[in-house]
Parts: sequence; C-alpha cells; structure tokens
Amino acid sequence: MPARNIEVNRASLGHRVAYALRHPERVPGYLSRATRDMWLRYRSPDHIAYYRAVMRSDTRADPDAAVGSRTRESWLALGAMQFEYLLGHGLRPEHRMLEIGCGNLRAGWRFIEYLQPGHYYGVDISPDILAAAQDTLVRQGLQDRLPTLTPVRDLTLRFLPESRFDVVHAHSVFSHSPLPVIEECLANIGRVLAPGGWFDFTFDRTEGKEHQVLREDFYYRTETLLALAAKYGLTACFMDDWEKLPHGQSKIRVTHGKDG
Repeated sequence: MPARNIEVNRASLGHRVAYALRHPERVPGYLSRATRDMWLRYRSPDHIAYYRAVMRSDTRADPDAAVGSRTRESWLALGAMQFEYLLGHGLRPEHRMLEIGCGNLRAGWRFIEYLQPGHYYGVDISPDILAAAQDTLVRQGLQDRLPTLTPVRDLTLRFLPESRFDVVHAHSVFSHSPLPVIEECLANIGRVLAPGGWFDFTFDRTEGKEHQVLREDFYYRTETLLALAAKYGLTACFMDDWEKLPHGQSKIRVTHGKDG
C-alpha cells in the first residue's frame, strides 16, 4: 500500500480538482456519492441516522463493500490483519469482547471462532449490516459459538453491564464519525471496560487541518483524540507498530487511567 499523505486536506477544492484530473474514472462514482450525501443530509440531519441510511444503501449493493472491502479477498485479508494484531497484543480465548461497528463480521467471525462461546458481543447502528453478519455466521458454521449481535441507536452503551468487557474493538468507526459521536463513546467506554481491559480504535489521521469529506469520512489529529480520552480519565497510546501494516488508518489503544 502506498504511503499515506497525512498532511493533505482532502476536502479542499485544490485537492479534489487534482485528484479528479489524476483519476477521471472515479469522478462519476464521487458525483453519485455526493448526490446521495446531499439527499441524506436533507432527510437525516442527525449523523447516526444519516450514516445508518448510508449503510442501508451500501449493504443492499454489496455487504463487503459497505464495510470498506471492494473484494472478498480484501475483506478476508483485512479481517485477518485485525485478528492477528489483537492476538499478538493480548487477546486470549477467555476474554469477553465487545466489537463496536461489527459490520458483517469481517474480523468478527475470527474473534467468535477464537473466543470461548458466548464471549463475543457485536453492536452496529445498521440493522441491514447485522443481517449480513448473520449470513457470515451461517457461512462460517459458527452458530454454536453463541455470539450476540445487537443494533444500537448511539454509542452511550448504557444497556451494557459495568466492567464487562476485557477487550473493546472499533475498526473504521471513528473514521466515519464527527467528534461529538467519538466523545460520546469515550465518555462511556470506561464504564463497560473490565479492570485491565483495553479499547482499540482506528481513525483516519491527519497532521494538517482536521477535516471531513462529505459527511462520511473524517480526519483527525492524533493529539485531538488523545486529549479527548484524557478528558474522561482514560490513558490513550498511539500504536506505532500498527502503522507498519498494509492498511489506511491509524490506531489508538485506550485503558483506564489507573491501568495506563
């Protein structure tokens, strides 16, 4: 994967024009996406409702593409990368895991297969992608692992018990979230984390101006998210070794302040 340009502002007119000139074949797709964005903004001013509608549209076309994988091969490869990274960073079969934005179980089916039965809990704002997740469970023959898959309206996690999860994981969730949604999650994640537990999340990193592309893709400075975690008594660490892997996002690990 080519090196990411973490200085560029992808929302700027100059970048968009230059990108269109370099990749004219992608212009029709972008215009279609921009048109959908305008319509869904009008119908769904709330971001969660907006992105739920995005996922409904994308899932109907292709569940794998809806979670960011253009091919089945890339879906499998990115899921394996997430699983192997956590396996190398402390995940054990007896852990109880919460996956925020579990999608159609790109990585989730591997976690479900590895963890003890009943120890995986996946949540997503999209009922449509959770139906596709059920298809993944059937395809992989994992029904007897007894995972829980639950739709949510927000990221307050208020329906979950305290100190329940040893591992919380959110891949490519904050990259599609405005800062208030991220703050809502960080304000509540400590309540459900077990002592010694951790929360890993990825994000689209910029070292330039923070920005968004349409209402779907958000780019944040690392220090913004580290400070936001600290605001809620959490210790956050940028995961440098994740940067060496072939993907397009950065990763932060959050623990209870007393565990950091």
